[in-house]
Amino acid sequence: MLFNSTRNKRNQVSSKKAILQGISDEGGLYVPESFPNAGSPSNMTEMKYKDLAYYICGKFLTDFTPEELSHCVSSAYNTDNFSTEFIAPLRKLNDRFILELFHGRTSAFKDMALCILPFFIESSLHSQKDYTDILIITATSGDTGKAALEGFKNVEHTKIAVFYPEKGVSDTQKLQMQTQEGENVFVLGVEGNFDDCQRAVKTTFADEEFSQLLKSNNTRLSSANSINIGRLIPQIVYYYNAYITMLKFGEISENEKINIVVPTGNFGNILAAYYAMQMGLPVNNLICASNDNNVLTDFINTGVYDSNRELVATPSPSMDILVSSNLERFLYHISGNDDELISALMGELRDKGKYRIPEDLKDKMPFLKAYYATEEEASNKILYSLINDQYLMDTHTAVANVCYDKYRMETQDNTKTIIASTASPYKFSDSMLKALKIETENMTEQEKIEKLSELTSVDIPKNLMNLDSKEKRFTTYVPKEEIFTYLNEFVKGDHDA
Repeated sequence: MLFNSTRNKRNQVSSKKAILQGISDEGGLYVPESFPNAGSPSNMTEMKYKDLAYYICGKFLTDFTPEELSHCVSSAYNTDNFSTEFIAPLRKLNDRFILELFHGRTSAFKDMALCILPFFIESSLHSQKDYTDILIITATSGDTGKAALEGFKNVEHTKIAVFYPEKGVSDTQKLQMQTQEGENVFVLGVEGNFDDCQRAVKTTFADEEFSQLLKSNNTRLSSANSINIGRLIPQIVYYYNAYITMLKFGEISENEKINIVVPTGNFGNILAAYYAMQMGLPVNNLICASNDNNVLTDFINTGVYDSNRELVATPSPSMDILVSSNLERFLYHISGNDDELISALMGELRDKGKYRIPEDLKDKMPFLKAYYATEEEASNKILYSLINDQYLMDTHTAVANVCYDKYRMETQDNTKTIIASTASPYKFSDSMLKALKIETENMTEQEKIEKLSELTSVDIPKNLMNLDSKEKRFTTYVPKEEIFTYLNEFVKGDHDA
């Protein structure tokens, strides 16, 4: 299996090179040259999560030896990294199924892929006898940063730098990153939004002067964002695992189609569901759920992508994004691998902040539905779910549930539906308490977390306990124009990791 650049399909590389490189030389994203057929899920019902991960990832990562892939999978998907042996448990909630993706080391779905990416990179370097160091740079709207830091901390021959928007993450997310342990980590707050952080990462990959600096320090650049194909492929696994769980418990019959609802920001998680669909997972519709930053809702419904709008800070910060990077991959696939079209569209987005796709391209995504939920609607859903279903869902999951309600009301579709639950509610304790009509003024973050547990009797994840008492190592905030300066100093060793 080779991987093509979305902006030059003649640029073909192995999975190991795609993972190490992150972004192609043209600024495109790597995608598989074709989609392998995974076979019927009914043949996978005896597989445990790590067995399924080995099987699905192996369909794409064909240049990994069986021993390499087995090492990666067994090192990632175990009870040292996850608080449940099921890894991604499925919970039935009335007319829907909640796919809980937050039982990893940082209580967010990003753990599902970032627990294995360091091992992918390690195997790739070792097998290619590449003795350079790796610099991982990552933009985060909250969850990716901590998950990446935790995954790569103290990994030999690796440094990781994370940029987050000063006012675009929750207090708990901020504390998780500011108190990060590890000798090879660096965290920087940015006076801007997530799109500014993400733009800085992409610019870094294309900067020739920075590239020369890395070479002089025997270092190569990669990313832990979902622009890295090594992040995307492991996310396919949990959609298969959820379907298999429904099969085993008799909730669906063999080959019965399901819907999948995904709270969406950078389009990576829902793209993984699309990849699963292309591999043969029986899917009826994919439902893209957005918050007040509904650029994707508008795009899917009109064919016009327009990022020229004010970014709204919401209680679901991981979705506060106006430029969804992984949409580029999706458009490449449905356009029949039209790299020239993708290059033109991305050029328009860069220069004008918007683009319109051809009408015939819009007609190729009838399975992709889109809705958005306001802050008030999501807040009301949190309270309703706790009172009526005794289930505490985080702000992002609440957005997804509201959007599914709207889909059901509009379509009357009774297809069994999975909703991706992407984070622990304790990562957003202030917003959760406000949704439950509790005043939070003058409360510390730890007090909010404990109050939420007291009210709901839901266990606090161990990794979120006593964050207030940990040393804050990374408290610097810089204008977005100065990101490069600090990154240069980190590479040279002028900033303590």
